Amino acid sequence: MKALTWHGRRDVRVDTVPDPAVKDPTDVIIKVTTSGLCGSDLHLYEVLGPFLDVGDILGHEPMGIVQEVGPEVTAVRVGARVVIPFNVSCGTCHTCGQGLHSQCETTQVREYGSGASLFGYTKLYGQVPGGQAELLRVPFGNTLPIEVPHGPEDDRFVFLSDVLPTAWQAVEYAAVPEGGSLVVLGLGPIGDMSCRIALHRGAAQVIGVDLVGERLTRTRRRGVHVLDLREHGKDLADVIRGLTDGRGPDAVIDAVGMEAHGSPGAKLAAQATNLLPSALAAKMMEHVGIDRLHALYLAIDIVRRGGTISLSGVYGGQTDPLPLLTMFDKQIQLRMGQANVHRWVDDILPLLTDDDPLGVDTFATHHVPLDDAPSAYEMFQKKQDGAVKVLFKP
Repeated sequence: MKALTWHGRRDVRVDTVPDPAVKDPTDVIIKVTTSGLCGSDLHLYEVLGPFLDVGDILGHEPMGIVQEVGPEVTAVRVGARVVIPFNVSCGTCHTCGQGLHSQCETTQVREYGSGASLFGYTKLYGQVPGGQAELLRVPFGNTLPIEVPHGPEDDRFVFLSDVLPTAWQAVEYAAVPEGGSLVVLGLGPIGDMSCRIALHRGAAQVIGVDLVGERLTRTRRRGVHVLDLREHGKDLADVIRGLTDGRGPDAVIDAVGMEAHGSPGAKLAAQATNLLPSALAAKMMEHVGIDRLHALYLAIDIVRRGGTISLSGVYGGQTDPLPLLTMFDKQIQLRMGQANVHRWVDDILPLLTDDDPLGVDTFATHHVPLDDAPSAYEMFQKKQDGAVKVLFKP
C-alpha cells in the first residue's frame, strides 16, 4: 500500500510499504477514505525527529470502511463506515471508564512515562503506524472505532477523529459561565472550531486572536470578534480588557502551543536539538526541553482574576518557566491534556446533521490526493494558500 512516511526534518514521502494485517483477534483493518493533516503533525515535521525512525507512517485523523475483522470482533462488520479516534484506547480499563481515554492504562507508553498510545505519533506515544495511508490496522475493534452512517461526504464525520473532540474538550475545560466571555488564542483548526463550539454552547462573547489574515476572515464570518496580532502586538492585553469590562475574559483557550510565534531563543534551541545525534537529542528533549511560551504567557496576563485557562495547544518542554506567583495571585484555574475522544462523541454526534450547526461540511480548506501529501505539509507549515485544514484522499 501507499503511505506517508517520515524521513527527516521537513522530509516526508509517499512510499510503498507492506499492507497491515490482523495480529490480535480484536483487530480491524480499514480502507482509509479520508485522513486529516493536523497541526500537531507539524511537530513531527519540524522538531520531534529524535523520537521518530525513518519509515514511520504518520497521521492520526483517519476514517474509512472496514475491510477485515479479527475473529473476536462483534461490534462492527466488514463494510461498516468508521471514524478512528487518535487515542489508541481500549475502552475497558479504569481510566477509560472515567472518560480519560487519553490516559488508557492498557496502551500507556511506560518507557517514556507517557499516556495512551496515539496513531502515527512517535516513540513517545507507542510508534503505532498512522492513518495517512491506504490501509490502517486498528486494535480494540469492539470499542475503538466510531461507526457512522453511510451517505454524507466524509467531511461530515472525519473531524470526530480529533478536531471536534479536541475543541469540545477545550471549551468544556474553559468552563465559560452562562453569558460569559472567552478569548481563543490561535485560529487554526482547533481554535476556529473552539470558537464555533463556544458560540453554539452559549458563550455571550467570543474573541479570536491570530496573525494570519485568512484565518481571521474565516472566523469573523462565524460571528467571532477577531483581533489581528499584527495590529495589537504590544497593546493586545489592554484591548481585550477594554472589551471585557476592564477585567479580562472569564476564560482563555490557548490553541497555539509550541508552534507559537515569539521567543526566538526557544526556536533556536529546538532547531539546535535536531542537529544532535538522535539518542542525545531525545534525552535532551525529555529532560530539558523548552517551548515558545508567548501564547501561554499572554493567556495568563489577560484572563480575569479567578478565571480559567484551557490548554489545547501541545507543549513539549520539561523545563518551561512559568510565572507561578502571578498564577497564584490571580487564582487562575488551569486545565489541559490530550482530548479524550470517546468521552465527547455522544455530545458531538447529534450536531453532525444536515443542519450542520458547526459548519463541518465546509470546514476543510483543501482536499489533496495522498500522493501530494509532502507538498501539502510544506504548504500548511508555511501557512500558504489559505490552508487551515487539509484532508488527504488515499
